[in-house]
Amino acid sequence: MAAVSARGRSEATGLLSIGQVLARLTPEFPALTSSKLRFLEVQGIVTPRRTETGYRKFTPKDLERLRLALTLQRDHYLPLVVIREYLDDLDAGRDPAAPAGGVPRSIVPAARRYRRDELLRTAGAGTQLLNDALSTGLIVGGETYDEQALAMLRALVALDRHGIEPRHLRAVKQSADRDVSLVESALAPLRRRTDAASRGRAAETAPELARRIADVREALVRASLERLDG
Repeated sequence: MAAVSARGRSEATGLLSIGQVLARLTPEFPALTSSKLRFLEVQGIVTPRRTETGYRKFTPKDLERLRLALTLQRDHYLPLVVIREYLDDLDAGRDPAAPAGGVPRSIVPAARRYRRDELLRTAGAGTQLLNDALSTGLIVGGETYDEQALAMLRALVALDRHGIEPRHLRAVKQSADRDVSLVESALAPLRRRTDAASRGRAAETAPELARRIADVREALVRASLERLDG
């Protein structure tokens, strides 16, 4: 009943979920995804409101800013910084000249990649530690590695100083895999649907469920440590 009331209040005030925004914009911009919407938020194109549980809610004005920004980016190849300044001028009541075309740029910038030697050097790790992380599946091998692999290797370096090696973390990896299966199972009804709104809702809900599971695990570990101290 509370969920129905909350949904009713959102509809009454004209607020849209990320899935509803996708449903309205993907016919014009088929490549748009929830991750791209979040990136546009980080870049200051829109600033959606947040519910008490952390869900994004977009106003009709946010929707129009997104539509205009995506149009300028797609049709005129403008960098987002130019688009943001143009939108901010419009919001301030100024009458800016339409921005001129610029260098083509993707909405999502290319992520940093590290060669093996760069990864080891940046993380301060030894070759054997990386090999052990690869063999236990904590890091996925490849010609290059992303920021997530770097963060994992840095964590392993810190744990290794206390004698905790990658082989000791196999159970942690298995637990993480079970968490993913749990989230996938919970979201299966949404993921089976083909509409953009359902896909957007699933994409937004998955990280929230993962955070809640992590909160439960952290609370359990903290309680166990307190019992040890006692």
